[in-house]
Amino acid sequence: MKSWILAAACIAAVSGAARVVSQPVAAPTPLEAFGGLPTIEDAEISPDGKRLALIVTNGEQRRVIFEDLATSHVFASVASGDRKLRAIQWAGSDHLLITNSVTETVFALNGSKREWFLTTDYAVESGHQKPVLQGIESAMNVDAGLPDVRVIDGKAFAFVPGLRFVDGTGRVSLYRAELSSGLTDLVQEGVDSTATLLVGADGKLLAATEYDAKSGRWTLKVKRAGNWKVIKTLEAKLDQPYLMGLGRDGRSLLLAVNDDHGGALRELAPDADDWGPPLEAAGDAGAIFDPLTGILIGLHALNGDQDAYTFFDPADQATWKKVLKAFPDSRVTLGSLSADRHRLVVLVDSPTEGPAYALVDVAAHTAKWIGPIFRDVHPAPVTPVSFKAADGTQLTGYLTTPLGAAATGQPLVVFPHGGPAARDTPGFDWWAQAMASRGYAVLQVNYRGSDGFGWDFLSAGFGQWGRKMQTDLSDGVRYLAARGTIDPKRVCIVGASYGGYAALAGATLDPGVYRCAVSVSGPADLPRFVSWARSRHDQSTGRYWLRFMGADRTGDPKLADISPAAHADRAAAPILIIHGRDDTVVPFEQSEIMAAALKRAGKPVELVTLHGEDHWLSRGETRLQMLKAVIDFLQKNNPPG
Repeated sequence: MKSWILAAACIAAVSGAARVVSQPVAAPTPLEAFGGLPTIEDAEISPDGKRLALIVTNGEQRRVIFEDLATSHVFASVASGDRKLRAIQWAGSDHLLITNSVTETVFALNGSKREWFLTTDYAVESGHQKPVLQGIESAMNVDAGLPDVRVIDGKAFAFVPGLRFVDGTGRVSLYRAELSSGLTDLVQEGVDSTATLLVGADGKLLAATEYDAKSGRWTLKVKRAGNWKVIKTLEAKLDQPYLMGLGRDGRSLLLAVNDDHGGALRELAPDADDWGPPLEAAGDAGAIFDPLTGILIGLHALNGDQDAYTFFDPADQATWKKVLKAFPDSRVTLGSLSADRHRLVVLVDSPTEGPAYALVDVAAHTAKWIGPIFRDVHPAPVTPVSFKAADGTQLTGYLTTPLGAAATGQPLVVFPHGGPAARDTPGFDWWAQAMASRGYAVLQVNYRGSDGFGWDFLSAGFGQWGRKMQTDLSDGVRYLAARGTIDPKRVCIVGASYGGYAALAGATLDPGVYRCAVSVSGPADLPRFVSWARSRHDQSTGRYWLRFMGADRTGDPKLADISPAAHADRAAAPILIIHGRDDTVVPFEQSEIMAAALKRAGKPVELVTLHGEDHWLSRGETRLQMLKAVIDFLQKNNPPG
């Protein structure tokens, strides 16, 4: 119980926008501070601005706590148990939707292990909990996506996609839950190819998309005058459009559309037969929706290292400018906001104090701290880096250096991100910070193929697994070595997911650069991985991986050319492999295959199994187990002293 009191205590408010200045660090921060679950994982303000819901942890287990903002009193809490708490979302100001997940094998659905999601409605006044899709006829009690919330005539509704079985086949269908009464009914039964279903701000069915993974046929349908009308049909074997939600007027649709020029957010007007031009400043942007109506109110994009927020209402834009002024010299991102936009929860990432949640009351001209994401950590400095790859491609990234370290000759860990269509961002990274706390400089490169830098940069990664995507990393090593920042004889590579593949490829396909390599949940046998992904998901998933890997089919010899398991005999450095047993993204057998290949080749390898862990390191105990194993391995094979 004491640990939960300590976790709850982090919401004690500190008036003003000042923070305690760190004292000199006498000893390394315990790895538990980095490897345990964050102290606060999410903070959501109710639409009326009167309550705060937080996901807090004691490092291993999660709980949702509720604070009355008028009294700063924590008046309720909900434990997540063994389930993994994935999201919280206010539905009005009296209901909180809590989405958990579990990893289970359902033999009726081809027997594969999957991550199953379940949303529960928590009634704040009564403390009553009820699964939203419990007891639904011909349906599983699991979600096929996160709920959409609509508040209509003062009543809160959750519109939840679920799986309805027709002739033994699960179809994505839409259910409406009236939260005050607890009644749930079917809004629309999907067809076999239904992907998404969307209601308008009034709760009436508005649009649907369908996707045939085999043919790549994508269809957008809109409900007009009570009848479905097909608006768009595309052949999209890759990069199909995605229906994100409502546009700015509450009747238009917002879609993320990919074409030969990359992705953009576009609106389709209520009576239009085609979507419009890209929204202003919407390249690589995310959408911000009104918490009551689901209507689009703004956009957020990370342009290089700078966050850009565009709100369509000038008053909202002026509010955001005031928020930024409260936290100079920090990266500030929006967490949640009240319906009147007077109160906002923001994530403030300070280069000297680390990330923390704060509550800004614009009308009262006050800002107060909710609490830190990580307790008792002393962030190492993070510096943007920019360099050119061997072929002249401009690359960027971040270098985290140990506190008080010399400016030259540092031992280095190359830490590539997963995805690969993702990116590293500026600021605090718990894993990079943990390695820096043990004396290592840490390089994170946004290699070609990373997202967030435009279509040309993303598509430059197609066909470059194990090739230029890999040498982009070692070119970063050479850049830092030429500047004298790092010692090129003391470099290791650590990564997870695609980053885990890059670590294995660094040891086998790009030898001579790294003294050791650590792969966490990385694919190693690419032909087998693509075949598994295709059978586990659908044919479009297989096509996605083949394009990035530069192959035409699963039997293409090009896949073996870039598979670390096929080149285990070339490994020139000791390798640590770590993998969760419950991984549903990269199967555990991928690490078993790599470990066996290295052993046959007589190469030093260690395989660490994370029992009950998934692809995302969702559990505190096994996440810390992973981090300790990585640090021990680095210190053994590349001691920082």
